[in-house]
Amino acid sequence: MERESMEFDVVIVGAGPAGLAAAIRLRQLALAAGREVSVCVLEKGSEVGAHILSGAVIETRALDELLPDWKAKGAPLNVPAKDDRFLFLTEKGAYRLPTPPQMHNEGNYVVSLANVCRWLGEQAEALGVEVFPGFAAAEVLYDEDGRVKGVATGDMGITKAGEEGPNHQPGMELHARLTLFGEGCRGSLTRTLFDRFDLRKDCQPQTYGLGVKELWEIDPKKHEAGRIVHTIGWPLDRRTYGGSWLYHFEDNLVSVGFVVGLDYENPYLSPFEEMQRLKTHPTMRPLFEGGRRVAYGARALSEGGLQSMPKLAFKGGAIVGDAAGFLNVPKIKGTHAAMKSGMLAAEAAFEALAGDEERPEPVLYPKLFKESWLYEELHGVRNVRPAFKYGLFPALALNAADTFLFRGKAPWTLKHHGPDNATLKKAGEAAPIAYPKPDGVLTFDRLSSVFLSNANHEEDQPAHLTLKDPKVAIDVNLALYDSPESRYCPAAVYEIVRDEGGGNPRLQINAQNCVHCKTCDIKDPTQNIVWKVPEGGGGPNYPNM
Repeated sequence: MERESMEFDVVIVGAGPAGLAAAIRLRQLALAAGREVSVCVLEKGSEVGAHILSGAVIETRALDELLPDWKAKGAPLNVPAKDDRFLFLTEKGAYRLPTPPQMHNEGNYVVSLANVCRWLGEQAEALGVEVFPGFAAAEVLYDEDGRVKGVATGDMGITKAGEEGPNHQPGMELHARLTLFGEGCRGSLTRTLFDRFDLRKDCQPQTYGLGVKELWEIDPKKHEAGRIVHTIGWPLDRRTYGGSWLYHFEDNLVSVGFVVGLDYENPYLSPFEEMQRLKTHPTMRPLFEGGRRVAYGARALSEGGLQSMPKLAFKGGAIVGDAAGFLNVPKIKGTHAAMKSGMLAAEAAFEALAGDEERPEPVLYPKLFKESWLYEELHGVRNVRPAFKYGLFPALALNAADTFLFRGKAPWTLKHHGPDNATLKKAGEAAPIAYPKPDGVLTFDRLSSVFLSNANHEEDQPAHLTLKDPKVAIDVNLALYDSPESRYCPAAVYEIVRDEGGGNPRLQINAQNCVHCKTCDIKDPTQNIVWKVPEGGGGPNYPNM
């Protein structure tokens, strides 16, 4: 069966903050100019917001520019931020530190980013954007001149054996003059673009973090809407980058999460277990006593900042949002940056579409970014994340000097380490970490957590997680690193299984558990694990995340 095709002026891959902001801005510009610009947004989640996970405290600067009347339109920003706290944790104690200026949240809002995206999707549709949830963009399409001409969605109804099942439906081709890629962190199509157009030749390697998040309903007497707490220190050692957040928002709900930099060295470290340990700290445990956990999820984030950004535009398209690395690490915010990048790309796309070229390069996009407040903001914090390669306390000292003495204009730009997959020590060089057993009340195991993510994949479909060489999982990962994938995955996708006598070890991939965090695609030492999109609609279905 041949694939059918649809034609648009602009196709946008990903209904996150960047993609939806780009769609809205394009239609606003078209309506103001009296031009017809057709825009389509593809979303691999079962609905807009299904795969969206963030802390989240949102700065409204980009939203104010995009939709100045967002309050009147009912945007789900209901809890103003207040009472910032920044703590350094030891195993038994907590010390309040001065809150860095970038982390001041006056004027911001504690939100569910998934719900914000659902609302943005409604605004996009009201402006004439076609939004297609449940369709995963699986392939980039190119014309005879090598320019991007759109994307194809994956086939539906392919069996595990790779054959066409009884409900088989071929994918759809979506052709466009311009295609914007807003897949989020470590997008599978975006990675192919990096190679095809050599977009990373002039930037440093991207570095990543893994955020593990839980949503709790707590005792109303303990709830303080708008309270914001961030921590550094315990339970991580001082060579490992990371920290936690604790945000009180509406309906007695608290968002708690932990981010671990994926440049960590100890192969025995488990970001999921570190997050569970965090909740046992004396400053944390009382808040959750008497409460109940209602949601769980995990997501990687791009932390490299300005130094790690690729070339943003190419013939036939551009990259927006966290797919390109628009995140302000010390602010602990990416939504406003992602939205602004989408808006800038939309303005460049609108200008490029006015010409005669069939599939132009939106060359104005990098220029608009360089001239924007977003570039100034990211340039001012460019040294914060790479400073942590020297350890926690040297980084705090360097960043204090950069922030307070040079006010973000230090006469140096620090480089990152290498790629995150190259930082692991061998198992024999690292100390095993003894994590306590979960109690099922405050701390939990990964399988019960995945259940709360509502993750679901059709069982009779090809696994979306594969190995380039299955022997490497045993001969390298198990032999040298004691199978780190069995610990860094927050969804228990990977496990070593053996015969009854304990021999013949092999890696079992439980792909149905996957929450699409992309950690395996990032941290695998030899890059032997390949992540690609499953059937559209598969994966987590996050409520209020």
